Amino acid sequence: MLALRTATRHTRRTRYVGQLRLFSNKHNYDAVVLDAYSDNGRLALSQSSHISNATRTSILEQLQHSNFKNAGDVRVLYNAGGVKQVAVVNLGELKQLTHGDNVAGKRLEAARTAAATGVKALISQGVQKIGIDVTTSAHGAAEGATLALHSFDRLKNPKSRKPLIDVGPFLETVENVDPFLTWETGQIYGASQNLARSLMETPANLMTPKIFAEEIAYLLAGLEKVEVIVRDEEWAKRQGMNALIGVAKGSEEPLRFLEIQYKGGKEGDAPLGLVGKGVTFDAGGISLKPSNNMALMKGDMGGAATVAGALYGICKLGLPLNVTAVTPLCENLPSGRATKPGDVIKAMNGKSIEVLDTDAEGRLILADALYYLSSQHKPHSIIDLATLTGAMDVALGNVFAGVFTNSDKLWSQLDNAGQFMSDPFWRMPLHDGYLKEMRDSSVADLNNLGVGRSGGACSAAMFLKQFVSGIESPIQNISGDASLDDPVPQTEESDNDIAWAHIDIAGVMDSKHSNNYHVKGMSGRPTRSLVELARNLADN
Repeated sequence: MLALRTATRHTRRTRYVGQLRLFSNKHNYDAVVLDAYSDNGRLALSQSSHISNATRTSILEQLQHSNFKNAGDVRVLYNAGGVKQVAVVNLGELKQLTHGDNVAGKRLEAARTAAATGVKALISQGVQKIGIDVTTSAHGAAEGATLALHSFDRLKNPKSRKPLIDVGPFLETVENVDPFLTWETGQIYGASQNLARSLMETPANLMTPKIFAEEIAYLLAGLEKVEVIVRDEEWAKRQGMNALIGVAKGSEEPLRFLEIQYKGGKEGDAPLGLVGKGVTFDAGGISLKPSNNMALMKGDMGGAATVAGALYGICKLGLPLNVTAVTPLCENLPSGRATKPGDVIKAMNGKSIEVLDTDAEGRLILADALYYLSSQHKPHSIIDLATLTGAMDVALGNVFAGVFTNSDKLWSQLDNAGQFMSDPFWRMPLHDGYLKEMRDSSVADLNNLGVGRSGGACSAAMFLKQFVSGIESPIQNISGDASLDDPVPQTEESDNDIAWAHIDIAGVMDSKHSNNYHVKGMSGRPTRSLVELARNLADN
């Protein structure tokens, strides 16, 4: 079972120490992280009555002599105010956190980054119990600390593993961003992303489709209002999921189709639908990938991992909405049984697909999953997530995840959640013109290749759109001809259409460097944004 590192809960009682040169340290932390900022050119610590004037003055004097000027600067002080080690992190100008757009999101990000920066500065100092300044945002501070402490080292020799460090809230939140957002909710958001990180980071021999399904079933089994259903290849055959089966044929590992139903809302209310691509290892099939960096393809189930992580968070928070999530799970390997380039398969919705490139397999397994979810469960909205195309990495790099959607409303909801979580999205074009090449098959309704890397992410999105039951294509020309002067469908949402968004997370799949709460390795993005989206939907 994957271990989730979560901090012990602490009460928030503190005592006033007056003018003694001490912190109020009720929980006997051996180290603390403090926020500092510039206020009209003067350096200041976060406002709290639980730091004595003498301690505050002493710390500020030391900081002023250490060139502590820029946002992100961190200094570790020793035996300050009776605490063995104190990491002080510069938040920058106070007015940047209190003025302009998205002030609440800025406060969250400042607290998130400061907590992570401070924790990382203390990890190597042999500390065991760290108090985190929550005066800027308790939720953000808990998120940052939880994310920064993530380490996938369970396969290493015990002597090489990082020590477990307990973190808890220190001081008090002066002005909370949102009454719902607390230290505890921040831990849940952070743990949800860490779960996705761990799933993605686990080597493929230890995270097969069968193991993935078992892990999630075990993890969610004890939570309320959730049901996990694991289905096998025989079930998939009865459903007519030949696209999924065709991808899985080349592997000895049996496929799984994981369905999670969370019933936190009113009975009968349409659910939010989530779909995650779950290729637990992608060698490309017969269209074999180059060996360079192929090891990263253990993370090609990132869509399934982020969906599982989000469901964990939604269930732990007990959000009042219904969610149905499905993740098709398989490996994509070459063998004598593998699907060959040129083969034709018929998807669950009856459309035939000519497989020109077996390495364009993600769209195949998602095709069956999208049709199953949209036709059988009738969700009000569907969001699918997939490490789908190298073209998305080329287009947006590792800053934004690309979103293709037929719904302005759903885009706005995703954009707001991403900005609030500092885990942003960028809207991409969804236009029938990108479907032209895939309609140009002489033997099938569609082919799965499109135009390669030129607009590859856009053509992949248009391919997926053909398998969402309940979306009417605004351009019905069978030849696929479409002028760039035609209205872009994403601005002409029909009232009859189901709201659907495809999020290509190929570019944000992994972090190349460790930076504050971003840990080197598989990123688990955008798990927190999905949880936040669900929270906002539940509130409305």
